Amino acid sequence: MPDPFSAQDLCDRLAAERDRPLRLLALPTPTVPGTPSGMLLSVETEDFILYDGQTSPLHQEHIIVHEIGHLVCNHRSALDDTRLYRHLDITDPRSVRRVLPRIRYGDEQEQEAEMIATLILEAAGRVPAPTLLSGMLGGLESAMGLRVGRPTGASCSPG
Repeated sequence: MPDPFSAQDLCDRLAAERDRPLRLLALPTPTVPGTPSGMLLSVETEDFILYDGQTSPLHQEHIIVHEIGHLVCNHRSALDDTRLYRHLDITDPRSVRRVLPRIRYGDEQEQEAEMIATLILEAAGRVPAPTLLSGMLGGLESAMGLRVGRPTGASCSPG
């Protein structure tokens, strides 16, 4: 993990480890609600992570790390839409092997990529640790009589 953390440094290290270029490309216009804010494009010899260049730096970092999650999990998509490639200078858009826009979170691949992004950002100290008794969660915990000393990382009970 780069220290201090930066998404660019993480991409550089991942590219070196995989011996395959990984390029970050900020989209020049903001994404429209309901459309992907990030996307992984893999061509024959390199990978690209496209992200909304008009959103906050923190959100950009999260988008990039989410797409890294797709990359390290080797996720695939059946989507074949060459209109998505207009932001890249690729001489042969047919060489693109996979396109993974973030469209919905219900998909298992999206959940895996989001979990990886969260784990990376937590390890980098980018995600604040949750406080047990703060805000609405604290009120809910108190109302339900949940114990105050629950260990960090505890999950909901099954069922």
